[in-house]
Amino acid sequence: MTKEEQIKHWITSANSDLESAEILLLSGKFLWSLFIGHLVIEKALKAHYVNLHNETPPKIYNLIRLSKLSNIELNEESSDFFDRLNMFHIEARYPEYKSDLEKICTKEFSEEMFKRIREKLLWLKSLLK
Repeated sequence: MTKEEQIKHWITSANSDLESAEILLLSGKFLWSLFIGHLVIEKALKAHYVNLHNETPPKIYNLIRLSKLSNIELNEESSDFFDRLNMFHIEARYPEYKSDLEKICTKEFSEEMFKRIREKLLWLKSLLK
């Protein structure tokens, strides 16, 4: 794949995952919506990595680390948000953490997180232009 094809692949996949996360949110599957929401941002950051390095992104999932590797400057709000979103990638996978996360994932909390995921995706896509 060319660099442009790889970038398109990551962004197309992020957009598709955003739709899936919204479906999960609307069906009350709040934890899984945010798990997929993490993937949305991860994939957008991996598009930036490809854009900068012209190579396959590393198989890492920490949004702060991916931002640094992609030369994306995060303000404090974005850094805090990405840090919070990181917990949904790892902890949602393990039963011992899952019940704690489900307590956090109220409808209101999840809707606000999803709104911010959508905003961050739009921001990251705008930086690619």
